[in-house]
Amino acid sequence: MGPLSGVKVVELAGIGPAPFACMLLAELGAEVLRIDRPGGGLAMGPPELELLNRGRRSVALNLKDPAAVRAVLELVAGADVLIEGFRPGVAERLGLGPEECQAVNPKLVYARMTGWGQDGPLAQSAGHDIAYLGLSGALHAIGRAGGPPQVPVNLLGDFAGGSLYLVVGVLAAIVEARGSGLGQVVDAAIVDGAAHLTTALLGALAGGNWTQERGTNLLDTGAPFYDVYETSDGEHMAVGAIEPQFYDELIQLLGVTAPDRYDLTNWPELRKTLAEAFVQRTQAEWISVFDGTDACVAPVLPLAGEHPHLVARGIFVEHDGARQPAPAPRFSRTPSTLGLPPARPGEHTREALTDWGVSGVDELLAGGGAVQA
Repeated sequence: MGPLSGVKVVELAGIGPAPFACMLLAELGAEVLRIDRPGGGLAMGPPELELLNRGRRSVALNLKDPAAVRAVLELVAGADVLIEGFRPGVAERLGLGPEECQAVNPKLVYARMTGWGQDGPLAQSAGHDIAYLGLSGALHAIGRAGGPPQVPVNLLGDFAGGSLYLVVGVLAAIVEARGSGLGQVVDAAIVDGAAHLTTALLGALAGGNWTQERGTNLLDTGAPFYDVYETSDGEHMAVGAIEPQFYDELIQLLGVTAPDRYDLTNWPELRKTLAEAFVQRTQAEWISVFDGTDACVAPVLPLAGEHPHLVARGIFVEHDGARQPAPAPRFSRTPSTLGLPPARPGEHTREALTDWGVSGVDELLAGGGAVQA
């Protein structure tokens, strides 16, 4: 159904950003086959709630078995894309590096997801989202004045700097391969993507409109009109009234008299005025005041929260026993879909290998190279 209908992807199972990228590709219509290790890998809950695994079938293969490696190469021969998230060199040691895979399929897009990249002094080092953000400079920019950097969960590194750049790279390489007839290697590194996300800040820094000091700038809680404020019930409202007309509406709806915001020496007084106003009412009361206005104020809701706008657009859905985000973005003719629920590792081993045309499936299962859950 989706715009990537007909695209076939082999996923060598990993954690975090690569599974998210494969989930997104599956929701866009690609047929993604996940290759799990027997028994699965690191999990954050029961398999049926591992939402990053939704939308695709799972085959369990022991990649230390040469017969299983041959099976993967058979899958690759009929695929458009292979995605792996191992440390540099691991896929090559398994016999599944770019050279081996593109030997059986010259058009293959071979996409690699790592934290540090395929080369450089840290390429072989372990790491997680927070370390990549730290080195890229992105983490340094997040936090309040006089305070330490604040950790933005793992959304900014793993999924924005990692998964989304991997997907962009895969899609671009697919388009190019259709013209050239040749695949290529996509080296997606979280540290690269996180650094790339700071482009606008670096432009502002070079132009003298940003400083390296946290919490002193327009978009980092330095400005009182771009911050969060507590309500009387201990909840919060997010304020982003940057433009003058939006700011004027904010002040009017709050019913306060505010000092000149263009004089930065007034900012402490302005922050105090806004804080004292917001704490007078509950979050629900402020929602009723600001909904549908141009004051650029919204409630800070919990994960998968309820709001009429979220409900109207179906942004969160109940699917296969779990509340989860609906696919994004949206298409007018070829809609994305959630598809299959998260699979148990190896749940579809026999059927998927057979469907993809792998030879000797019974022998592979009997010899332990493949496992049917």
